[in-house]
Amino acid sequence: MELLKNKVLQEGIVLGEQVLKVDSFLNHQVDPVLMMEIGKEFAARFAGEGITKVLTIESSGIAPAVMTALQLGVPLIFARKRKSLTLRDDLLTEKVYSFTKQEESEVSVSKKFLSPGDRVLLIDDFLANGEAAFGLARIAEKAGATVAGIGIVIEKAFQPGGRKLLDAGYRVESLAPIASLADGRVTFADKPEPQTNPV
Repeated sequence: MELLKNKVLQEGIVLGEQVLKVDSFLNHQVDPVLMMEIGKEFAARFAGEGITKVLTIESSGIAPAVMTALQLGVPLIFARKRKSLTLRDDLLTEKVYSFTKQEESEVSVSKKFLSPGDRVLLIDDFLANGEAAFGLARIAEKAGATVAGIGIVIEKAFQPGGRKLLDAGYRVESLAPIASLADGRVTFADKPEPQTNPV
C-alpha cells in the first residue's frame, strides 16, 4: 500500500533497529484520511471471507479497525486492557505481552459480543512477535468463533510474529512489511533491493 509506505518514509522515526515511531499519524495523532484508505484496503483484501466482526486491542488498533469495520459493514469490538465497573462479568480474557511497551497486559472481551457463528477479522497497528494477534485469536476461538484473517498495518518482518502466525495456519495481510530498520532507515520487505553493477 504505497500511500501508507510513503507516510512511514516521510513521518516515521526510527528509534533503533527494533523500534519505529509513527505517532504523528497512527498511534497518538491519527490521520483519518489515511485510516479510511487502510480500512478500504483491508476490506478489499478480506472481501470474500464472510467477516461478521472486526476485533482489535485498545487503543492504537482502534482507528484502522473501525475504518475496516465501516467498509465491511460489521461491528468493531476492541479488547479492553483495563476492567471497569461496566465490564466485569462473562469475560473472555487473555494475557498479552507488548514488545514496544515491554509489559504484559490482560485483555478482555465480553462474551455477549462474540458468538460461535462469527467470522472474525483481527486488526492491529503493529506486528512484531505476534503476541497481540495470538491473544486476540485465542479470545475469538474461546468464543467458538473462527479467525478468518489477520490484518496488520505495519509488520516488522524481521521479527518472528508473521512467520509464527502463518505457521499456526492464520491468513496474515500486512500493508507495510518492513525488512529492516538498520542504519536509521526503513527498508520495506517487498521492495526490491537496489542492484549494483559490477565494476
